[in-house]
Amino acid sequence: MFSVIFPGQGSQIVGMGKEFYEKFNTVKELFKQADDALNFSISKLILEGPKEELDLTTNTQPAIFLISYSIFTVAKNEFKIDLNKAKYFAGHSLGEYSALSCAGYLDFSDTLKILRIRGDAMQNSVPKGQGGMVAVLGSKVDVIEKILKEHKENLKTQIANDNSEGQIVLSGKTEDLEKLMQILKDNSIKNIKLPVSAPFHCDLMNNATKIMTEELNKLNFKNGQNKLISNVTANEIKDPDELKKLLIKQIENRVRWRESVINMIENDVDHFIEIGPGKVLSGLVKRISKDVKINTINSQSDIEDLKI
Repeated sequence: MFSVIFPGQGSQIVGMGKEFYEKFNTVKELFKQADDALNFSISKLILEGPKEELDLTTNTQPAIFLISYSIFTVAKNEFKIDLNKAKYFAGHSLGEYSALSCAGYLDFSDTLKILRIRGDAMQNSVPKGQGGMVAVLGSKVDVIEKILKEHKENLKTQIANDNSEGQIVLSGKTEDLEKLMQILKDNSIKNIKLPVSAPFHCDLMNNATKIMTEELNKLNFKNGQNKLISNVTANEIKDPDELKKLLIKQIENRVRWRESVINMIENDVDHFIEIGPGKVLSGLVKRISKDVKINTINSQSDIEDLKI
């Protein structure tokens, strides 16, 4: 059995999806619909840059979704590959929105609009320079949880992403993260400050939660075709109302990607298909299990080589 997975922020590059845009009218139409929905030319930004603007969270989130959705649509409509035969759909952070839209829970244009709002709300939850993220390499979650617990009185930091074996991301206030980086170093734990402008998936995103609660409650979620794996619980979900609640919780809670992948494997998934720019999730899945098949779909030839 296979699962379809969708990447999150950090996978964006200028020119992503260009081959699909040039070859398929379907994709040109989706890009046009995206420009109309967002009232600016996100298609020009994706295809031509500048990179600094594409990297702004408010632009990155709808841009990555647009590419993922376009590739999914080409595979389904042009190559007649029934990706909805997947046992599960899952995505990393914003990728969860790609998953639910491709699975039919949320309209394409609604997803674009909500991701632009989400990106803006997350970007502006904390004043610039006052929060950030740190990647911890080669350690286990329980070790990091123990260190955070020991210092919880004087350091406001949380696990934001449990990505794979040996890759954990922390979020918090800049000065607290700097102190924590030294503590980790003293414990011989490798860590790197990430080039992000906000502390995603932690309590500091509280303003974004308020905005997204209001905005998500305006949206009409439908009954989708596939079971999703929630970032918040790492468990399967299909109920639209429950899904909405978990998307709200997702903003301040840990992305349980490692647990999500393990759960899918334990439920007979032996093939993962990553749809969208980059190969980040494929790399993470590989670190979690050496025994599964992985396809990354970034080009027409990737679709032609896909066997499900």
